[in-house]
Amino acid sequence: MTVYFRDQSVQVTSDAVRVDGTTYPVAALQMVWHRRGPGTTRTMSRRFGRGVLILVISILPLAAIVCAISLVYSATDRSAWGLAIVVLAAGLVGALVLAPFAEIPLGWLDRSYDRGTVVSELWVRYAGEDRLLLRTTNTLRFGQIYRAVQRAVEQHHPR
Repeated sequence: MTVYFRDQSVQVTSDAVRVDGTTYPVAALQMVWHRRGPGTTRTMSRRFGRGVLILVISILPLAAIVCAISLVYSATDRSAWGLAIVVLAAGLVGALVLAPFAEIPLGWLDRSYDRGTVVSELWVRYAGEDRLLLRTTNTLRFGQIYRAVQRAVEQHHPR
C-alpha cells in the first residue's frame, strides 16, 4: 500500500481515500474533479483585509510621489523644484527608516494568501453518484490532496 497524502482529517492511499472518518475505496472511484465553491463571509473578509493591507503598505510612497509631482507642476520655474526634490528625498528616507516595520504587515499579507480567499471543492464519482469529498480555503493543502487522489485513481485505473 502506498500513502500519497496524510494529515489529521484526510488520508489518501493506493487502496482508499479517508476523509473525516468516511472511507472511499479507490476501486469504486470513477472520476475526480475540482471546482470553485461559493465564497463565505470569512473569505470575503480576508479579501477586504488584504486590500486594506496593500493600501496601508503603499500609502507613504504614493503620497510622496503625488506631493513631489504637484510641487513640480505648481513651480513657476526650475529653481523652485528644490522643494519637490526635498519631498521626494524625505519620502525615500522615510521609506528606508520604516522598511523594518513593514515586515509585520507584509507577514500578515503573506498569511492572508496562505489562508486563501477562494473555496475549493474536491468531487468524486463514487458508486455512480457525485460526492463532495473536501471543501477548504487552504489552496496548498487542497492541491496536495487533489493530486494525491488523482494519482491513486490513475494508478488503480491505468488508461
